[in-house]
Amino acid sequence: MQGTMMNYPLTLVHILERAGKLFGKREVVSRLPDRSLHRCTFGEVYQRARALAAGLQKAGLQRGDRVATLMWNNHAHLEAYLGIPACAGVMHTLNLRLAPREIAYIAQHGGGRFLIVDDVLMPIYEQIKESVKFERVFVVSWAETPLPPGTENYEDLLRAGGYGFCYPALDENEAASLCYTSGTTGLPKGVAYTHRSVFLHTFLLTTVDNFAICHRDVVLPVVSMFHVNGWGLPYAAAMVGCKLVLPGPHLDAESLLNLCEQEKVTVAAGVPTIWFNVVDCLEKRPGRWKLPRMRVLVGGAAPPLALIRKLDHYGINLHQGWGLTESSPQATTNQLKAHMLEWSDEQKDAARAKAGIPVPLVEMRVLNELGEVPQDDQTLGEVQLRGPWVAASYYNLPEEMNKWTDDGWFRTGDVGTMDAEGYLKIADRTKDLIKSGGEWISSVDLENALVAHPDVREAAVVAVPHSKWQERPLAVIVPREGAKLAPEALREFLSGKFAKWQLPDAFVFVDELPHTSTGKLLKTELRKRYQGREWKR
Repeated sequence: MQGTMMNYPLTLVHILERAGKLFGKREVVSRLPDRSLHRCTFGEVYQRARALAAGLQKAGLQRGDRVATLMWNNHAHLEAYLGIPACAGVMHTLNLRLAPREIAYIAQHGGGRFLIVDDVLMPIYEQIKESVKFERVFVVSWAETPLPPGTENYEDLLRAGGYGFCYPALDENEAASLCYTSGTTGLPKGVAYTHRSVFLHTFLLTTVDNFAICHRDVVLPVVSMFHVNGWGLPYAAAMVGCKLVLPGPHLDAESLLNLCEQEKVTVAAGVPTIWFNVVDCLEKRPGRWKLPRMRVLVGGAAPPLALIRKLDHYGINLHQGWGLTESSPQATTNQLKAHMLEWSDEQKDAARAKAGIPVPLVEMRVLNELGEVPQDDQTLGEVQLRGPWVAASYYNLPEEMNKWTDDGWFRTGDVGTMDAEGYLKIADRTKDLIKSGGEWISSVDLENALVAHPDVREAAVVAVPHSKWQERPLAVIVPREGAKLAPEALREFLSGKFAKWQLPDAFVFVDELPHTSTGKLLKTELRKRYQGREWKR
């Protein structure tokens, strides 16, 4: 027996129409390169996104053509998020923090015909233009200075589109956006998100037992819109019509705190590094900011318990999720179950520091060579995923199909454990686990313990080759300003939490650590830097 319901395609057109027609007066605030604030409404974004869609069609865009964006988080980028998929194009975000050769590779591999670029990012475009050769380049001119030869004004593109746009019939399984991994494990790899997958992932973000983005919220995505669709937050804000605050290129802690105070932000999102910097700023200038009660959404790396507790102190609730570019990105959420609310603070904190349970519609399993690991919070295995917003392949990379199992699960490359409640704890990336004398040491556990020391600002632990033990852990420490740290004190600090053989053999003190374009620790660079180290026997 067949059902009697409408076959209604899940496309981003619904989100655009909903934002414009139901929440047209809701504000979108953007910090511009000159630090001024631009204010518009979802009604204006709706009209301009439709004009962009019409302009791209008149420029010759065909169904499935890619339109690359090289932009910060701003209202024009939001217009591209909504307008490009609306005309059956594919939004292809370029990660501006990558090296020019990597940006050029992504642009070439993605095959974009057109580019929309912020004028302040033209120096990056100049470094890649000869190897990419976009057909047309549209510049968002914030400074209103003369455009470079061979480029066109973004506003002229919108004026050419006008306001008589008619949506093409869209299939929910058509590509809506093309995002690339940040290249931490080889060349960046593309994932083509469909209208359906983005729509479902957006809907997930608004559910109460997940991030609960709602109309009353004021959302500040610090996470970059040029990476993994900004974790889906721009779409979620448009779907529910909440106020959206976009920080532009100014991501320093003081600028973010000013925005949070001034715009009364209730939800902000970013990697742990962002919130470490925010906590430092709050500690150095107590009483400077009067913040509303906020929750911060954290992903990209496991937030240490020390960071969670420090944010608690300032009335900021940290809520973490875990995922990857290949999972759009969210795969888990950390929500305490009802009975866990009766637990002791220590038990609740231990649970809050974990990646959480799979979100609805995503299935997760943790496997090692013996099969699914027991839920004992100790046995390690590789985390594997499947679900409606989990990639089934990479874009145009058939040689990478070994990332999927024979029965169709995505192999994340992350290693973790499961506890009795079904909560995932990420121990490490496969490549970051330290194999010492036949035993595994989690670099993440050591890092999280180290940053709990009051004089440690940031820590990274990497494996360094050892002639006897195969590998041994090396800790690279950024001390807090003015602090004087000694290896013996740090080893003593860790000794009650780890077995003696798990402790780092050496501690190196540096002014800063290398990070990826998305704010994660760049351990490949650290391993390269210290791989020739001579250990004392």
